[in-house]
Amino acid sequence: MDASNTVTAGNFSSLLSGPKRLLLLLINYWTILQVIAIGSILGIPWALVRWRVLASVLLLYLVPPLMARIIRSLSPIREGHIPVGQRDFFIWWALFNLQVIFCRFPALEEVLRLVPGLYGPWLRLWGARVGSLIYWGAGLRILDRSFVQIGDGVMFGATVRINPHVLARNKQGELELILSTVRIGSEALIGGYSLLTAGTEIAPGECTKAFLISPPFSKWESGNRVAKAEVAP
Repeated sequence: MDASNTVTAGNFSSLLSGPKRLLLLLINYWTILQVIAIGSILGIPWALVRWRVLASVLLLYLVPPLMARIIRSLSPIREGHIPVGQRDFFIWWALFNLQVIFCRFPALEEVLRLVPGLYGPWLRLWGARVGSLIYWGAGLRILDRSFVQIGDGVMFGATVRINPHVLARNKQGELELILSTVRIGSEALIGGYSLLTAGTEIAPGECTKAFLISPPFSKWESGNRVAKAEVAP
């Protein structure tokens, strides 16, 4: 991305009207409210410790993915090119903020991955399609957990990033959200320190190189990037 297409906080906020900026800000408060609620539950003096801990764990790990499922059920979101400020953009923003606490504190997900067979079902709660017998490399980061599809027997190298959304300018110079499911075929091996962005597709059995940066809507097969049609704006 060249300098003329750089996305900054200033030009991002300028695209939104006053009420929409306020809505954006209110959604941002989800994470701090969640932290305050967990702290308040843990500090209840009259409840047994085990019940306080259980309630806090449920609020941390189960409430956000269940809320995401409810949001997507009540307000389906289309994938593709989404202008900033449209309805689908705010639905995505709400879904994204439900996940921010796990982005800020990656160790919370590493704890889940310590227990074999636990992380995949948790991703499914978010709406992800996840197979079985998957090896999750240390430091793996998944944004937009509702927009990933992973086949059976996939292996992830260390510190892989899966990012199904990208903010960029279109040919008309307008800022837009590119949102599209990242699909990884069965038995694929994703090289360490790779970045898979919106709409990336990894063919079954593919072994990608380390430090791979996959632009939006790329398909990788037989060691090469194969042209793939984008989702229509």
